[in-house]
Amino acid sequence: MILSRTSQYAIQALIFIATQPKGQPVLNREIASHLNVPPAYLAKIMQSLCKGNLLYSFRGRLGGFCLREGAEKTDLMQVLTITEGPGFAQDCVLGLKVCSDATACPMHAKWQPIKKKVLALLKEQTLEKLARAVQTGKYRLADLPASVLPVHRVEREPA
Repeated sequence: MILSRTSQYAIQALIFIATQPKGQPVLNREIASHLNVPPAYLAKIMQSLCKGNLLYSFRGRLGGFCLREGAEKTDLMQVLTITEGPGFAQDCVLGLKVCSDATACPMHAKWQPIKKKVLALLKEQTLEKLARAVQTGKYRLADLPASVLPVHRVEREPA
């Protein structure tokens, strides 16, 4: 159950947005710059998160992305269901199309208890909890510590 690059970027972007002032849209290029990810790729991911009802997308000069009401309570399993697909939790670790107790792959018996723990962990980790952990400075979202990353806030005029 290794996460795809798409899922990694989605989770990082959502946590970043959750650390920003509530209701203030964040530009795709600002998120991409802070996380050091390709902006065009991130834009596609952000659109899928909008379709998954986790984000609002605003166009224009004051545009950007912000969490939908209540999205801070979203757990990582919900995010992964959007990015990896609904079969994420059921897929075989070896990639076999059919893998169950009746027709098990060689890893099935050993992977099942681990998988249950991983899924439980993903369900208990919310964007709010993870954002709070990043805001304390104990954890980071990018390869470099926040202290050496430039913050590219785009100043906007009040509405």
